[in-house]
Amino acid sequence: MPNVKAAPTLRRRRLGSTLRSYREKAKLSQEQVAQAMGWDESKVSRIENAKARMPHRDIPRLLKLCGIADPEVITALEGLAKDAGKQGWWQPYGDVVAAVYRDYLTLESDAESTHIWTPNLIPGLLQTGAYAREIIAATAITRTPEEVNALAEVRRTRQAVLTARPDGPLKLWAVIHEAALHQRFAPSFAVMREQLRHLLDMADLPNVSIQVMPLTATPHPGLIGLFEIVRFPHPWPTVVSLENLRGGYFVEGTADVKVFETAFERVVAAAESVDDSRELIKKIMERNGT
Repeated sequence: MPNVKAAPTLRRRRLGSTLRSYREKAKLSQEQVAQAMGWDESKVSRIENAKARMPHRDIPRLLKLCGIADPEVITALEGLAKDAGKQGWWQPYGDVVAAVYRDYLTLESDAESTHIWTPNLIPGLLQTGAYAREIIAATAITRTPEEVNALAEVRRTRQAVLTARPDGPLKLWAVIHEAALHQRFAPSFAVMREQLRHLLDMADLPNVSIQVMPLTATPHPGLIGLFEIVRFPHPWPTVVSLENLRGGYFVEGTADVKVFETAFERVVAAAESVDDSRELIKKIMERNGT
């Protein structure tokens, strides 16, 4: 795939919006901050709007100006400022990875944990290569075969966050509807056999919890559709990711996020336990000769 350099906008946007929030809470104008920092006023605006780089060495002084002394906050923002210009591992895939998907991959790279409810599919972080290709080919209806293969490769590569992330593996809690475990693919029944075995293998990881929502489950909020709750270390707020045929989008804000967190708790309560889910996956494999 072509090596296209994409602007690392998400981390810069998160940093800018956080700094703006702290400035406004301190009741400081952009002009006041610029004067105190020895900057041109337009620099404050550019930083807060993700149009300029924020030097990490200036973070402590700026936060002190805003009355922020929490060392965890200072360290977190310094780290984000340092990483704001980093190119993601997905950059060599160029425009095949859409802007919203690049944003999601950035969030996933920075996240502490993710809780996902999937009513129709195996979650991307738990998909085998063959399963991913079949699903992407069926759902990404505007993509060429070459793009489908590239996206399947991206999906498999991103799974390293579960096992090989330098700062520790991502914690994954996935609730999958039983219907997704009965999926069949025209090319080969082996695709689902491999996928179910892979689910059992992944469930052995200490940072991965998998539950199955049985066909006989009582009604629950997950009936509305797929959603994913992405959580970060302090001070970063939780983000909810939603998807549809045209891509994905994010929900932020304490009140809106709380709705999804409550919904996930009810989804978990309606699903089989982790141990019973493992047995159910095994039974489905045996029942279908897989």
